[in-house]
Amino acid sequence: MKGSSGKGRPGAVRKGSKGKQVGTGGHGRKSLEGKGPTPKAEDRAWHPAGKRKAAEERYKASGGKGRPGASRGGSGAPRGASGAANRSRSGDESEIVTGRNSVVEALRTRIPATTLYVATRVEMDDRVREAMKMATNRGIPILEVMRPELDRLAGEGGVHQGLALKVPPYEYAHPIELLDEVLADDATPLFVALDGVTDPRNLGAIIRSTAAFGGHGIIVPQRRSVGVNAGAWKTSAGAAARVPVAMASNLTQTLKAFKERGVFVLGLDGGGDTMLPGLSFADRPIVVVVGSEGKGLSRLVTETCDAVVSIPISSATESLNAGIAASVTLYEIAKLRAAH
Repeated sequence: MKGSSGKGRPGAVRKGSKGKQVGTGGHGRKSLEGKGPTPKAEDRAWHPAGKRKAAEERYKASGGKGRPGASRGGSGAPRGASGAANRSRSGDESEIVTGRNSVVEALRTRIPATTLYVATRVEMDDRVREAMKMATNRGIPILEVMRPELDRLAGEGGVHQGLALKVPPYEYAHPIELLDEVLADDATPLFVALDGVTDPRNLGAIIRSTAAFGGHGIIVPQRRSVGVNAGAWKTSAGAAARVPVAMASNLTQTLKAFKERGVFVLGLDGGGDTMLPGLSFADRPIVVVVGSEGKGLSRLVTETCDAVVSIPISSATESLNAGIAASVTLYEIAKLRAAH
């Protein structure tokens, strides 16, 4: 036929082409067979039920108290992975504790101090007398200064009530060593970790609540977080003298190290999958993670949590700040533990 020589039917394979053309029949057979039954929620590692199951297994494997063999030395994890031991976050800069209650509480608990400042012609009351007596007994210099100088030391908006105390930079504990000390005392750990909290008043309130409800310590990240400064001291009403604060160079890695020791990591979030009332594992070792008011928990921290807990609140209330959320959670845990 004219025009057929040398070209052939469009799409036909010429003789001499490499190999035979294999059809597609059967190639999709396996995909049509499906992947079998859907795994149970508790068998899916990413599912909240799967995370809780994994946490239960870790807890049982640890003997119910934390990793066997854990010692006070914190030998279970390298320092660089979990925190900075005895490291001040403010360098050589001292802190000023202001207000009569905070100053007296700091002196009562023998916090290292270098100077007690008293306003000229201050109105004497029992707290001022007690502060001056304790400072004298401990050999702490007492300086009488004019109120403008106290105002400068207290900072803008600070209330000193005629009394201020100069203390050296805060010495942070090592998170793992702090946990190991609690385990060595045969106590059930209860910690609070801060994820992106930058308001010192929230930190102070959390320290105070932790002391009130039997917590063992606070964990703050080294970066993008508030530290123990004069503002936190003031809000804690002296509780910072009794509750240790540890610093973590990497919060996510620290939480993972806690999990390896059988500690449950609970994040607080309004859209959490677990309701706070009647928390079923309140009697277990716990670290409660509190996020910032604006952004909440970070993605990596959320993925690390064994459960994300939600506090039921009225629809008229948009959210709770970090300090109040931590206080409510610690109260519920303390109540449930007391009932056991």
